[in-house]
Amino acid sequence: MDKVYKHKEVENKIYKNWEEKGFFKPAVNPRGKPFSIILPPPNANAPLHFGHAMYTVEDILIRFHRMMGDKTLWLPGADHAGFETQFVFEKKLEKEGKSRFDFDQEILYKMIWDFVSENRPVMEGQLRRLGYSLDWSRGKFTLDPEIIKIVYKTFKKLYDDGLVYRAERLVNYCTYDGTSFSDLEVIYEERRDPLYYVKYGPLVLATTRPETKFGDTAVAVHPQDNRYKQYIDKEIDIETVLGKAKIKVIADKFVDPEFGTGVVKITPAHDFDDNEVASRHNLPLKQVIGFDGKLNDKAGKFEGMYVKQARKAVVEEMQKKGLIEKIDENYTHRIALCYKCKNPIEPLPLEQWFLKTKPLAKSAIEAIRKGKIKFYPKRHDKTILNFLENIKDWNISRQIVWGIRIPAWKDKKSGKWVVTEGEVPEGNFKQETDTFDTWFSSGQWPFATLQTTKERDFETFYPTSVMETMYDILLFWVARMIMLGIYITGEIPFRDVVLHGAVKDPFGKKMSKSKGNVVDPLEIVEEYGADSVRFALIYGTAFGNDQALSYPKLINSRNFANKLWNIARLIIDYKPEKYDKEFSGKDREILGKSEELIKKVTKSIENYRFHEASEAIYEFTWHEFADKYIEEAKGRREESQLALETVLGTILKLLHPFMPFITEEIYQKINPGKYLIVADWPFDSAQGKPTHEEKK
Repeated sequence: MDKVYKHKEVENKIYKNWEEKGFFKPAVNPRGKPFSIILPPPNANAPLHFGHAMYTVEDILIRFHRMMGDKTLWLPGADHAGFETQFVFEKKLEKEGKSRFDFDQEILYKMIWDFVSENRPVMEGQLRRLGYSLDWSRGKFTLDPEIIKIVYKTFKKLYDDGLVYRAERLVNYCTYDGTSFSDLEVIYEERRDPLYYVKYGPLVLATTRPETKFGDTAVAVHPQDNRYKQYIDKEIDIETVLGKAKIKVIADKFVDPEFGTGVVKITPAHDFDDNEVASRHNLPLKQVIGFDGKLNDKAGKFEGMYVKQARKAVVEEMQKKGLIEKIDENYTHRIALCYKCKNPIEPLPLEQWFLKTKPLAKSAIEAIRKGKIKFYPKRHDKTILNFLENIKDWNISRQIVWGIRIPAWKDKKSGKWVVTEGEVPEGNFKQETDTFDTWFSSGQWPFATLQTTKERDFETFYPTSVMETMYDILLFWVARMIMLGIYITGEIPFRDVVLHGAVKDPFGKKMSKSKGNVVDPLEIVEEYGADSVRFALIYGTAFGNDQALSYPKLINSRNFANKLWNIARLIIDYKPEKYDKEFSGKDREILGKSEELIKKVTKSIENYRFHEASEAIYEFTWHEFADKYIEEAKGRREESQLALETVLGTILKLLHPFMPFITEEIYQKINPGKYLIVADWPFDSAQGKPTHEEKK
């Protein structure tokens, strides 16, 4: 063996060999028990970031089950990522001095398609570089024609079953990005803004949004607020920046008498709470903010102003007219923001396609409560159950070009909508221009992928064994996969949900391109080796917890790889004339401890306690085996060689799922022509006890 382990020379060579031999396919264990994971498809709009290196967890499970003799499938894919991708592409256009408005829909779609097509091979190359044993022959893309066909079929079924409907409702709308969002895609931020006390005739009310006053259709007070009982159900005369007007006073328990003066304005077209009040009191909607973020003709001389401009101008005008009693400059409140561009979300009335989720959630809740789907760490089941039990209808329409066009057609004569499975209906119809929320299509990913492989894997691998992803998309994706999976197939989509934590920058900050702190995993792999990166992500952090990218851990993992290499050199390079097959007390002791290690590692992986498994292997290899046993055995090499080789063989097998490259390289030095990736795990599950690898 070479004196130094050279990861740059080894890793690409070994991966290519694995792939050419077909070891990533389920066929290597044709009679084994099916075990499957669908890779959470990374967005096809950019190279992978360091957080994607947590796919290591899935590779550990896949390699472990392959060695256990299971018929193992890890199916790769890529997500077109609708809005996310269009947002990234628009940023690219911006740098070129262009915008989405410079192109028609077809041209813009084609440009984004080309952009994504260039990136996908880069992304797949990164996954290979990290050693992920994915079955590339089964790779899928969310815009594959056969996937789209299934998405259309699901939408049609939901529509026919009365679970999809089209309605004009108040939605979360980003006027900057030009699209609506579901409730999950809205983030909230605490901000300090002025609270304006505005005179409405005899009443004074407090508001942070005086620019929406042109859309007021009532003012409201609490029914038991004695201060205002005389005004309830009456119209009052008010002075406005556009002249004199009348407005009705209503009573509703929604009003907090302690807020401001206990009087609030009701603007149903621009506030979700106000919209509900309007429904209870049959109040009209007056939209005064357009989808371009500007005030419309109902705002009089303020028409054409953006919201911020209008707020300033309206306040100045009200102050001139003496309509502002006072201003509280330090009012703290929560405002809704677009999760991507961080601009304020405008609640706006818009006709959209909605999915009734309560009937779907009912089946999902039942499956979780009955333990058909288990969550690791367990604390996450409370989060998902709370979401499902309080779920609201889901707005699945997006006003973007990039994505799967909703297969709905409007009759130009009657105005009625027709939903198909993608085919164009006969007659004079116009197609819907909106696309699906990307989570609607990716929510069908487990069954859509398995139903469309050449091998038709659905019957063998569905439900899948494990869904492993980061906890931040538990509600966005996991919950929706459960709902849609049960609805379409009648079965749960996966049995175990395994959720890892976030990988942050070395200072514990979230990685983001805008902050400039995103770490390219390939740069780290180039320096430290894929094995060291993988091991550093698992070792020393309780599974499910967040962690910071730790250079000391990377160095320690690289040192561990070098230690393993040196241990192997010491053992392999010694060629005894004959083996002493009688084990001494010390030999039996280390063999016994290696048996305990097998039990510990096996149980830890099966229970998704990956950090415990990696720590146990590390401690045993470095301290128990190298520091103690090997040092003692150096003086009796011929006598101890069989035990040394046996324990080394065990370590290589146990460590292989975590550090596949170096373990494979060493294994092949010992066993020329054989492959560790398809070797047997050192545990006989039928007998329920560990077994030593026999001397080759």
